[in-house]
Amino acid sequence: MSGPASLTVTVRIMGREYSVACPQEEHEALIASAEFLNERMNAIRKRGKALGVERIAVMAALNIARELLEHQGVEPIAPGANAKTIERLSQLCLDIDSTLASTD
Repeated sequence: MSGPASLTVTVRIMGREYSVACPQEEHEALIASAEFLNERMNAIRKRGKALGVERIAVMAALNIARELLEHQGVEPIAPGANAKTIERLSQLCLDIDSTLASTD
């Protein structure tokens, strides 16, 4: 008895090709995910500073993870934090891109 059908899909992200194995039923989701990531990474690259692919990938991952947590309603700030702390942490989240870009 064989397991679920698997296939290798080649996706293109920022001009580079990556071969990824995935279950056949997840093929379309993988393609959509790669296109989404490619768009996000290209948007970061177009903002200006010359960044390496690895740094762009980390910036995109941080932004996507933050958005996912917000979408899931996960509160990244400890309950009971004062307004000044909440405001500062929110600003730090917004500054992720510029902070990483300026260290490159």
